[in-house]
Amino acid sequence: MASPNNDKMSPAERRAGISLAAIFALRMLGLFLILPVFAVHAHGMPGGDNVAMVGMAIGAYGLTQAFLQIPFGAASDRFGRKPVIVFGLLLFIIGSAVAALAQDVQTVIIGRVLQGAGAISAAVTALAADLTRDQHRTKVMAMIGSSIGLVFALSMVAAPLLYALIGMDGLFWLTAALAVGAVFTVLFIVPAAPPVPRATGRFAEVLADGQLMRLNFGVFALHLMQTAMWVLVPAGLVAAGLPMAEHWKVYLPAVLLSFVVMVPAIIMAEKKGAMKKVFNSAIALLLVVQAGLYLSGGTGLWPLAILLTLFFIAFNVLEATQPSWISRIAPPHAKGTALGIYNTLQSIGLFLGGALGGWLAQHVGAGAVSLLGVGLALAWLILASGMVPPPMRRPAAA
Repeated sequence: MASPNNDKMSPAERRAGISLAAIFALRMLGLFLILPVFAVHAHGMPGGDNVAMVGMAIGAYGLTQAFLQIPFGAASDRFGRKPVIVFGLLLFIIGSAVAALAQDVQTVIIGRVLQGAGAISAAVTALAADLTRDQHRTKVMAMIGSSIGLVFALSMVAAPLLYALIGMDGLFWLTAALAVGAVFTVLFIVPAAPPVPRATGRFAEVLADGQLMRLNFGVFALHLMQTAMWVLVPAGLVAAGLPMAEHWKVYLPAVLLSFVVMVPAIIMAEKKGAMKKVFNSAIALLLVVQAGLYLSGGTGLWPLAILLTLFFIAFNVLEATQPSWISRIAPPHAKGTALGIYNTLQSIGLFLGGALGGWLAQHVGAGAVSLLGVGLALAWLILASGMVPPPMRRPAAA
């Protein structure tokens, strides 16, 4: 007979989930805090009249993330999770300082490149997998995945206010200080990590796994859709009569309501063995959102608010279930490598979403951006329909 206590998260698992989610969130602030304000601020800097340079300053973070996720993930398999995470956070701190001291856009780009070089997402998610049992892993991944949505909503609200108080250099110094706090969190709060196999995972083994590659396509499509949407959504809200400074009135309720729906969905996925059903339903919801954006033309306050809420529900469910799924089916000696490839595709999606979404909106029209999302969501749904859900491990008998 299974012991009820074995089916509950242990204090160490709860501490791991909360602390690792905090580390992830502190890093994401470095990306999100500048999004609402940097393009305006850059006009007063040398090089700020070059839109391509300003775009590079924003996107360079995701580009270097894409190049370095796999090496950092593989290094965490070889040298251990915590040393790699601390090293990445130190690079992030250095990059934040360079950007804070920058007097021109070119130097900001260098700082953003260094910030992105601290590509620790794979190591963090691999450590989360190491520190949790299978039956609780999706909950911990939900904490980490949900931190992205919370930090995004917080950034949309706080960035204009903080910029007015401390300026752009103050925002970069703030992200550096938060990263210092993250280093102490890794060293003194995150539970001791179990030993890793200390063997570099073979890329060919991971790339040849059809299940892993479908999940990699999924995270690429999800984050490409996410960033492409923000080419249209802010302008749509402004056109609907909501000033930029008040966009948080849509973002924040949408994110918070999505968490209310996400929690029972995650419980159903774990407790009822409905991982694939919940997963595919979230992808189908993404398809509905993209089709809704196309049909509505991305305008109208209430249509946008409803579609954003549905998007965040799907996004948060998928952000929780995908890393959990990939950590369960990846070879134990290549978990960091598998998550490195996964996070690389995530970063490429983030980078291409903005670049491709902007190009399509300018040269083809806003509807083309939504149609791209429809195509990606439909392709993902077809690929996911043939996936085999990961086996669920039952709690140990008393």
